[in-house]
Amino acid sequence: MSKHEMNENTQKHTDRTKRSKKKGKPGLKILIVLAIIAAIVGVIYFVFNHVSLKRYERTNLVINNRNMTESLKNDVIIENDVIYISSKDVGNFFDSSIFYDNKYDQIITSSYDKLAALPVGKTQIQVNSSNTTIKAPVMKKENNFYIPFSALEDIYNVKVNYQESMNIVTVDSLDRDYSIATASKNSNVKYKPSDFSKTLAKVKKGDSYIIANREDFPVQDGWTRVRTADGVLGYVKTKGMGPINTIREAMVEKKKVEGPVSLVWDYYSEYVTAPDRSGTTIKGVNVVSPTFFILKTLGKGAVEENVGDAGKKYIAWAKQNGYQVWPSISNNSRIDTTAEIMRDYKLREKLINNILNYVTTYQLDGINIDFENMYAEDKDNFSQFLAELRPRLNEIGAVLSVDVTAPDGGETWSMCYNRNAISKIADYIIFMAYDQYGVSSTKSGTTAGGDWVETNIKKFLGQEGVEADKLILGIPFYTRLWVERNGKISSRDTVNMKAVDKVLPASAKKKWDENLKQNYVEYKQNGATYKMWIEDEKSIEAKLDLITQYNLAGAAFWEKDMEPDSIWKLVSSKLGI
Repeated sequence: MSKHEMNENTQKHTDRTKRSKKKGKPGLKILIVLAIIAAIVGVIYFVFNHVSLKRYERTNLVINNRNMTESLKNDVIIENDVIYISSKDVGNFFDSSIFYDNKYDQIITSSYDKLAALPVGKTQIQVNSSNTTIKAPVMKKENNFYIPFSALEDIYNVKVNYQESMNIVTVDSLDRDYSIATASKNSNVKYKPSDFSKTLAKVKKGDSYIIANREDFPVQDGWTRVRTADGVLGYVKTKGMGPINTIREAMVEKKKVEGPVSLVWDYYSEYVTAPDRSGTTIKGVNVVSPTFFILKTLGKGAVEENVGDAGKKYIAWAKQNGYQVWPSISNNSRIDTTAEIMRDYKLREKLINNILNYVTTYQLDGINIDFENMYAEDKDNFSQFLAELRPRLNEIGAVLSVDVTAPDGGETWSMCYNRNAISKIADYIIFMAYDQYGVSSTKSGTTAGGDWVETNIKKFLGQEGVEADKLILGIPFYTRLWVERNGKISSRDTVNMKAVDKVLPASAKKKWDENLKQNYVEYKQNGATYKMWIEDEKSIEAKLDLITQYNLAGAAFWEKDMEPDSIWKLVSSKLGI
């Protein structure tokens, strides 16, 4: 072989070696990339599955399987095995009406059926006006009041536990569902429902945990939200769970009235006895409200009772006909009498105890609070009175309904009500949708124009924040006859619906007003102009239609015996009662 051939063969071998090396490099790169990915996955798996549980420095508060620590206004305090929560935080999480009563140096707090007075620094307290002793008192620190929450489980209807290992306080409401499960294998509790999420805790096969699903924490398929025995909240794979055992089902409050309310006020003064309704029925009605009770003038919570034998017969008649009885308790527009009571806890308590005594003595189904003409500065005091009355009535299963005016009047007539607060406290708030132009008006006008009624319904549901299923529409069975003479306006006493045609002259012409949803009459007589906006079946029907249109809770009618008998057939048809 010549030297030239040898050099040529050597060059070919060298080229083949280079090509071989070039072909080998992509495979090597892939191996390197895979190794890096594997290392990253390993690190991620280690990082997200490594458990490093540290005891919280700040006591965490978990309420009904939601960690509320970031929302706390003051720290939770653990002292002498008592768990203290500040009154501000109790107000935020459990009782919006809790307050400090400066006059008697006590905290007033309530739950569904408990009202408690907690003197600061004292262990003897009152629950529903009965004395009892608790383990530790309310304490004051740095101008904040701290409630011995773990000593008041029965009042708030909760179970309170302190998980010392993690420094977590758990609070479970006893009216909510409570379910547990047992781990069927060793499992990781994840921060989020994902394999790559941080591991918060580990549970071993056989460990139990609480099912912590909530609507505000949606869980994707294959995962379940749980709370460990240490109070840690997280997610586990559902396939690692054993069967779920329901320990307690959620309590559902039964409605005290099924379907719409149709109430009629059966008014009679304190100078006469209850009407005798024996042998009669009222079609389309399921609640009657006789005027049994009136605040005694400057009586410091005392009540003038007007039941007697006639009232007992009235109650028996109502129950025989299937009507609930919610008598009204009226302040008779006694503004100073009302203020005297509203501004003093012990006088409010006295009035509440009087009401409770009447409800139980006469086996009443509820009570109708009719306090009108109050000082505007007593607005919050009135709401507080209702908040204190509410749990006491709940304890005996009685209904609380409260009458209010339209949100567009004067200080003592309209501005004295916090309608939003009242609607949250009471079972029903009744809008007395009448006296748009009342006896003291300087201008003649309708008692309850359809446009005015609807505008105010919208205000209740809108700016006042009242739920439709709490709002009852009050409807008048009366109107007024206005007289204009020599530039002066006057109104005679109210005219009952059934007497309208007797009051008007035969020549008077009725004209329908589409905006007011009423017939209007105007005529001249003896040098004066007479005007009447009439309440009749057509105008009442228009108001009843508003109840359906806005899905309201029902109707209330003022007052019995002002109406023609035929009106009840209409009411029955419209309300389905």
